[in-house]
Amino acid sequence: MLLDVAAIERATLQAVPPQRLITLDGWLVGLDDGTVGRVHSAVPTRHAPDVGDALQSVLSSFRDAGRQPVLRIPRTAAFDAIRARVGEAGLQARKPTLTMAGPVAGLMGLPETAPVEITDGPDGDWAGVFLGPGFDPVDGASRLAILRRGRANVFAGVRVAGDLVAVGSACFAEGWCGVHGMRTVPAARGRGWAGAILASFGRQAHQRGVESVFLQVEQVNVSAQALYRRAGLQDAFLYDYWSR
Repeated sequence: MLLDVAAIERATLQAVPPQRLITLDGWLVGLDDGTVGRVHSAVPTRHAPDVGDALQSVLSSFRDAGRQPVLRIPRTAAFDAIRARVGEAGLQARKPTLTMAGPVAGLMGLPETAPVEITDGPDGDWAGVFLGPGFDPVDGASRLAILRRGRANVFAGVRVAGDLVAVGSACFAEGWCGVHGMRTVPAARGRGWAGAILASFGRQAHQRGVESVFLQVEQVNVSAQALYRRAGLQDAFLYDYWSR
């Protein structure tokens, strides 16, 4: 599978659109008041040393907007010099995050353990899971508002005994299915509901002629990674958020 980094990063910011997006040579710079790191950070659109040529312009974009810089920088050799430069500028690496990718067929191979509801927007029940017990309400409200901005998003949920217990969102853009906002209420975890949602996203993608899927997951979230690997996703690259 060809990993089109530029398409993945553009698709990410279509799913979770920043309030303002600046395009520079080799970079997308998101400026946003919300809590979602991908939305208020700069990310390279190609994994090559020459993106460092625009690094000063990237940092200036944050300064001109009155914001502290946040950069998502992959842990690959191509970025060794860039990591050194941002370190010298006083930024530190935080929150290592994996980008994982794989074929949509892998999602469709997951067990369909429950019916999945698909809607074009998050209703009150969907928001109730996203903002419910076990999750940071301030962060959840910010993430929900940002997901609502996405114009190519669908929203999925699994209902048990009348109550929504698991939710997720997918965005179909740039030839990819991007998975975002996966949450299961704490009391309902480990029962396959997240897998059922992923399987439904696989079917939705297949119907749209989309063959590849990606997502981002924090490195510490090993249980989620295990599910995604069962769905055929593999580690594409690891990145850190560099900030002060």
